[in-house]
Amino acid sequence: MDEVTTRSAVPAASTVEDTPKQKTHDTIAARDVGSQAVETDGFHLVIDALKLNGIDTIFGLPGIPITDLTRKLQAAGMRVISFRHEQNAGYAASIAGFMTQKPGICLTVSAPGFLNGLTALANATTNCFPMILISGSSEREVVDLQQGDYEEMDQLAIAKPLCKSAFRVLHAEDIGIGVARAIRAAVSGRPGGVYLDLPAKLFPQTIDADVGKRSLIKVVDPAPRQIPGPEAVQRAIGLLKTAKRPLIILGKGAAYAQADADIRALVEKTGIPYVPMSMAKGLLPDTHAQSAAAARSYVLPEADVVMLIGARLNWLLSHGKGKTWGGKSAKEWGGQQFIQIDISPQEADSNVRIDAPVVGDIGSCVSALLAAIGTNWPKPPSEWLDAIAERRNKNVGKMAEALAKNPTPMNFHSALNVVRDIIKANPDAILVNEGANALDFTRSIVDMYKPRKRLDVGTWGVMGVGMGFSVAAAVVSGEQVIAIEGDSAFGFSGMEVETICRYSLPVCVVILNNNGVYRGDEVNPTGAADPSPLVFVKDARYEKLMEAFGGVGVRATTPGELRDAMEEAVRSRKPTLINAVIDEGAGTESGRITSLNPAAKKK
Repeated sequence: MDEVTTRSAVPAASTVEDTPKQKTHDTIAARDVGSQAVETDGFHLVIDALKLNGIDTIFGLPGIPITDLTRKLQAAGMRVISFRHEQNAGYAASIAGFMTQKPGICLTVSAPGFLNGLTALANATTNCFPMILISGSSEREVVDLQQGDYEEMDQLAIAKPLCKSAFRVLHAEDIGIGVARAIRAAVSGRPGGVYLDLPAKLFPQTIDADVGKRSLIKVVDPAPRQIPGPEAVQRAIGLLKTAKRPLIILGKGAAYAQADADIRALVEKTGIPYVPMSMAKGLLPDTHAQSAAAARSYVLPEADVVMLIGARLNWLLSHGKGKTWGGKSAKEWGGQQFIQIDISPQEADSNVRIDAPVVGDIGSCVSALLAAIGTNWPKPPSEWLDAIAERRNKNVGKMAEALAKNPTPMNFHSALNVVRDIIKANPDAILVNEGANALDFTRSIVDMYKPRKRLDVGTWGVMGVGMGFSVAAAVVSGEQVIAIEGDSAFGFSGMEVETICRYSLPVCVVILNNNGVYRGDEVNPTGAADPSPLVFVKDARYEKLMEAFGGVGVRATTPGELRDAMEEAVRSRKPTLINAVIDEGAGTESGRITSLNPAAKKK
């Protein structure tokens, strides 16, 4: 049998822009061997399919059977960010998808590595982040007969219930189709997580290089605009005209849409007050005169017509009913009428009646509404605006009083007052935020000024996203990242500070350290030696962890020390971890969702 030479399926004259690294990849992988057959293999077809579709960054963790794939990806000029745990790589891929509108790619090994990535995949689907989890897997014939292969697992079957779509590629000539289908599924309609299963035998498969090249697909218009029906737009406008106390709620879907100018124009031309959900903060500056965030508990039950833009009436909005919305019981609806702008028609009526659904992509829907309102839209009644302003000013004043205090030790307010100032001075910085109290206080204290600059736990409220989000935010944007972490939340992904140092990323991690889950002053009710399950090692020196990997570690016990450390981190752009020691009695159980934490009634 003649010797076979393998080369990339996308040669130098292809539609993929060449780089020096790409040429090296082609030179190494391809040689003119005269009459000998020129072939390509599964490794190069996967790489070429991704590059053809503009994928330039991979988040993952190398190992059997994808070790060589990670090497070849890097040799081909792609950026490969290698993590210490697949779950964190998955979170990174998911938030990269949110920031770019392109599917973030997470690459894992089989079985345990695949399972580690599943939490992030399910979280991406729940939050509508476009992400593709690509995992190597065991051979089908061994798995199907349950013969006990290395890391044997039917990964496709396990992934299907947890993601938007799942595909397996068995033959090299189908790699192009598999990648194309995964990309379309991830970004079209309501975005979400997709699983792509690549068995180990796929990678060394060889086919004719020209056949391989023709098998690749550059996806055209993967997320086409979905224009709302004219009658739906007119129905929404008609309802909005009847409103005496209108309200707009902006969700993270509105932030994902990147229709920032039109959304702002709609809010400002109508004069309607708005409330941003946490990851929609900054679509308009939090200091905007129409923001009703500081009067949220007043405007939700009092509004008569509510327009939801990329927001869902899930638990974060009390399902659109109950006392939050003026209902007398948890299941009772308030008196609101809802306009809902969403790309999925199935979202309407999921909890309460939606009187005017507007189905389509956010950008197209908002553009259509802008055109329909014209130039002479009447402002909402002054009684409504004045009532909101009165309550907003009162609550802002209370917050200012709390922020002005300087207790010893620090509490959440005095520490986050520093963060508030740092973000105001650096509005392009990306704020990553997780925890219980750390999340709640940061969301209400720290103002955002630009869209997609606040990344947090989202719809599931899942802990552990912090370091993965931080790595991806720094890699994708190149901007300074500031991660505000509860000490408990940081523990889920803390080892990734090594990843931050390894890639020299401009990430400043601030741990609000109160020695425990929620707070650190709980005691063992039996009096035994074991600490409470909610308490950590007292006075833990988290900053030493960053120092161990060559980063900057700082222990801050006063607002002044915290401010100096954060300002230096932003100036130097060095990987930094600040252990901000706060009162261990600061914080409440479960933060602001204590009602969701069942408690025994018997004493």
